[in-house]
Amino acid sequence: MISSIKRFLIGRPLKSTELGEQKLNKTKALAILSSDALSSVAYGPEQILIVLFTISAAAFWYSVPIAIGVLILLTALILSYRQIIFAYPHGGGAYVVSKENLGVNPGLIAGGSLLVDYILTVAVSVSAGTDALTSAFPGLHNYNVLIAIIFVLFITTLNLRGVTESASILAYPVYLFVLALFILIGAGVYKIVTGDISGNLHEPIGTPVAGLTLFLLLKAFASGSSALTGVEAISNAIPNFKDPAPKNAAKTLTAMGALLALLFSGIVYLAYYYGIAPNEKVTVVSQIAEETFGRNAMYYLIQGTTALILILAANTGYTAFPLLAVNLAKDKFIPRMFTVRGDRLGYSNGIIILALASILLIVFFKGQTEHLIPLYAVGVFIPFTLSQTGMMVKWIREKPEGWVTKLIINSTGAVISFIVMLMFFLTKFAQVWSVLIFLPLIILMFHRIKKHYNAVGDQLRITTCEPALAVEGNVIIVPVAGITHVVENSLNYAKSLSADQIIAVYVAFERDEEKKFEEKWNEWQPDIRLVTLHSHYRSIINPLTKFVDTVQRKASEANYVVTVIIPQFIPKKGWHNILHNQSSLLIRSFLLYRKNVIVTTVPYHLKK
Repeated sequence: MISSIKRFLIGRPLKSTELGEQKLNKTKALAILSSDALSSVAYGPEQILIVLFTISAAAFWYSVPIAIGVLILLTALILSYRQIIFAYPHGGGAYVVSKENLGVNPGLIAGGSLLVDYILTVAVSVSAGTDALTSAFPGLHNYNVLIAIIFVLFITTLNLRGVTESASILAYPVYLFVLALFILIGAGVYKIVTGDISGNLHEPIGTPVAGLTLFLLLKAFASGSSALTGVEAISNAIPNFKDPAPKNAAKTLTAMGALLALLFSGIVYLAYYYGIAPNEKVTVVSQIAEETFGRNAMYYLIQGTTALILILAANTGYTAFPLLAVNLAKDKFIPRMFTVRGDRLGYSNGIIILALASILLIVFFKGQTEHLIPLYAVGVFIPFTLSQTGMMVKWIREKPEGWVTKLIINSTGAVISFIVMLMFFLTKFAQVWSVLIFLPLIILMFHRIKKHYNAVGDQLRITTCEPALAVEGNVIIVPVAGITHVVENSLNYAKSLSADQIIAVYVAFERDEEKKFEEKWNEWQPDIRLVTLHSHYRSIINPLTKFVDTVQRKASEANYVVTVIIPQFIPKKGWHNILHNQSSLLIRSFLLYRKNVIVTTVPYHLKK
């Protein structure tokens, strides 16, 4: 039944030879890898206005020069990441660049920041999408968290079906959103040009504003730079592109940068000209759409596509997180399970872990996007800064042709990214302080995992100077629950292994029961030693595992191997196993990873 549900949701397993069919062309890649960056148009301009609104509505004209600064940073990042794509065509982005040019720890800081950032990408995108949905339907505000979780589960299922299939589905709403926003911007500019929008709704550019400081402007700039989250995703996902992968990735990155610049500028300008003020219950894009079209079909199309792309922007995280995890796992900094491809040739372990972590964040923050965005943005600008700095070191060290121009581009990106990162820490410390705690803990975890893998590798290496121990005997333990054909079957199997000693173990809850069983056993199997364990707390697992540990310690001294054979009854109907095999499954799970203990089950099938 479970297998049938899995096949229905995820689809048939794909052969390894079908991996080439899972590569993305530029059109699909632009949709799923740019959705995060493009969706930030829906909340980036709003973040600028929220900061400026703390002074007064008269300060809103500053959103225009701030937006120009954001576009300069965007240009530097796009040019820089194009260089990273060609310099590191196998992907890895900021992690690989930082590790190779700055050292292991800077690489791990970049990698750890991005892993957390992709989790936040899912949480922020889905939360923002849910906000857009409830802006259009206010009656749904109380169900924000539940709606967000449902969306996460939906996108997770799509990604478990494979990259190509998810891209085919997600491309339509992304391009529909781009088209809808261009229509909105075009219609808004047309109304401004034709005089349908009053020029008195905003203060003229250059109007003096009392109380405005450079610090506050930098804070607004840093907040607006949250619109650049997701720019690095393409450099992480180069292996997902069709050949020639680097060229296709670079073209996709350029197209994404151009679209983002146009949409961001248009929304900022319309918000300024319309005199839009931030509102907790109605987004800036929603207010612009209502002013431009009224509450008609076009308004609901814009709100619907905005909600969709904000939700589907999470797909950028689902694409980039597993590939970054693969790079870290190959370097043994996270478990190797992240390198395993699932039934549909995607890295399903990474996808599932990402989904679980993002759901926890949504629940913890109660789906409040404004609490997540600062944490999300600072997690992006740490790897931005490290990757630009790493590329600067690379050009200075290698000095290839045209390296001075490349150095200037990366230096510009590094300086601006560092300023933005610093501003987030200075102005939003109450919301981002946790980065200073969890990031060192993540780096420590990376090193502990690496140390573990190195230690295991040393123990398993054939060339090690420590000689392999000779196995001199075998002790078999058979847990028994009664005198049945199932137990008899297991004992017969144990006898066939020519063990030095077979021990049957019975756990009794009552003394009378214990004596009666011993008498019956001596009559039925007098040649096999029976050990009865009295359980004061009616537990089978604890006394049994303690007994196995005791036998194992003594057996190890004599170079004996301990084998535990667990009798298992399989009825005619498979699902009845749930009713009959709880104990055998529990025993197996508790004993499975004990040192020098072999655990196996002997099934007994009910004959027809």
